[in-house]
Amino acid sequence: MPTMDDVARLAGVSVSTVSHVLNGTRNVNPATRQRVDAAIVEIGYRRNVVARSLAAGRTHTVGLSIAALTNPYFGSLVHAVEERLSEAGYVLILGDSHDEPRSERRVTDSLLDRQVDGMILAPAAGSEFSTIPEIVRSGTPLVLIDRMLDVSCDQVGPENDASAYELTTHLLDAGHRRIAIVRGIEGISSTTERFDGYTRALADRGVELDPRLILDGRSNVEVAESRVRELMSGPDRPSALVSMNNSMTIGSLKAVRGLGLSIPADLAFVCYDDFEWSDLFEPRLTAAAQDVQTIGRTAADLVLRRIEGHEDEPRSIRVPTTFTHRNSCGCTAPRADMPAAPER
Repeated sequence: MPTMDDVARLAGVSVSTVSHVLNGTRNVNPATRQRVDAAIVEIGYRRNVVARSLAAGRTHTVGLSIAALTNPYFGSLVHAVEERLSEAGYVLILGDSHDEPRSERRVTDSLLDRQVDGMILAPAAGSEFSTIPEIVRSGTPLVLIDRMLDVSCDQVGPENDASAYELTTHLLDAGHRRIAIVRGIEGISSTTERFDGYTRALADRGVELDPRLILDGRSNVEVAESRVRELMSGPDRPSALVSMNNSMTIGSLKAVRGLGLSIPADLAFVCYDDFEWSDLFEPRLTAAAQDVQTIGRTAADLVLRRIEGHEDEPRSIRVPTTFTHRNSCGCTAPRADMPAAPER
């Protein structure tokens, strides 16, 4: 592997001059700089960033553990986090937790072994009992993203309860009473909060909760498709459906289409999470849209503050969703986009 000595010998300069060129620590004559740059290219020299990082006590990396490959929404979230970290001179190291505790622990242990300067975590079910304590013990700055827990660290995520409440109330206002729900992974805070919003809306209107209309879609396209197909194939199917994330929305739409049914003629449909292509096909989805850019960049800002040494009280930030009224709910007079109602 080429060294700085090799570069200096080829360029005909001292090792300290090569160092100044690489690190920008002193002005170097343009002709000399050009010779050093040419030597670096010719022999393929690369700086030992690991050694420099160890000496400085910083790696300028941040770890992110998230179910990036199994949920389309998380892909946009990862992009927003990476963009902000890159602006600050940090590199993002991504590990896919698959929303499974053992996979999550394997990912976070590997990130800690790599001496990341900070960690951002979309916690899997039970993370507060295993993964999070281990990160805290390591002293690595930690920020939770998307899912909020009763733990002492910075957190940022979307508003869930009031958004699900508004989606369900919208269907109730349209006269629906048999409203089914496809909910996400059990034990995850976002699943619990969105389900609470749904049940609260029914209770406020005096509509009894029907267990037969509660579908566990596990935040999975295939599982949601199977559950919705089974429900909609029965004799007493609902008149409306609320899907609680975009993976399950895809599965739900596949099930309805596979049965030859039409939205909204046969089933009014609303969903949590929006798609950038929602206005490009029929039905156009009535949805609670998350501000993914704000959530991702805020998480990055929070972890950067901790890396810089800020020791103020942990912050918990809820980012409002936006209610976007299209035609999948079957209404004839769409409202303008508006923020979801504040959480009660």
